[in-house]
Amino acid sequence: MPGVFNLSVDEAVKEAEEAAQLGLGGLLLFGLPESKDEQGTGAWDDQGIVQQGLRALKANAASKKLVLIADVCLCEYTSHGHCGMVVETADGYDVENDASVDILGRTAASLAKAGADVVAPSDMMDGRVAEIRRALDEEELEQTPILSYASKFASAFYGPFREAADSAPQFGDRRSYQMDGANVREAMREIELDLGEGADMILMKPAMPYLDVIRAARDRFEVPMGAYQVSGEYSMLQAAFAKGWLEPQRTMLESLIGMRRAGADFIVTYFAKDAAKVL
Repeated sequence: MPGVFNLSVDEAVKEAEEAAQLGLGGLLLFGLPESKDEQGTGAWDDQGIVQQGLRALKANAASKKLVLIADVCLCEYTSHGHCGMVVETADGYDVENDASVDILGRTAASLAKAGADVVAPSDMMDGRVAEIRRALDEEELEQTPILSYASKFASAFYGPFREAADSAPQFGDRRSYQMDGANVREAMREIELDLGEGADMILMKPAMPYLDVIRAARDRFEVPMGAYQVSGEYSMLQAAFAKGWLEPQRTMLESLIGMRRAGADFIVTYFAKDAAKVL
């Protein structure tokens, strides 16, 4: 992913300062721990890498202007690369939904206490929004909003991120808990369920191959909604730029305008700094 790097905490603070100077609205934070285990304990460790980063960003005057959104998932922290707890079955292995939801609640509370303005569950486990809301309220974090990846599809476009975060599943895939790309009706049901459980905002992922889903959600739900231009979308365009096949600035802006036109109120993108400089 040209121009995109894993950053130490001190370098992340510098990056945040630049983002604030460029007028970006916020940052979506992911973490890559020093070590991983089957339970993904680094995700809810109060001394975890994202928790450290949040405290450092909150202590920096420039980055205080940014909305700090913390991704809530386990795939970056588990040795097996799945987004939840894995149990052995007669047929091999399976992701245990209920045990995962409990851990996700603990993770969200830890991130919010460390300074996250918004928590964003991206795991797609059933019932996780309700558990996260309960966990936040229990810690007197009632005002911390939940940005739910309510419509996250099992997509091939996540490949570059998984390589960067070393979070690809070590066995099987994520189709049992992420959505079928052919089923837009299921996406609407998932969004409705998450909003009913207490989600304040929704995030659609990926963006470009699913603009029709963004439009369908915009027509149906009156909540803040974002589009996530994921790593594969970004890398695909960067490869075309490197070949001289597409004009970078026009193509970048056209891709982002398409998401806005489809109904996104805000956009998560690796082009954020480049776009801000143009705009």
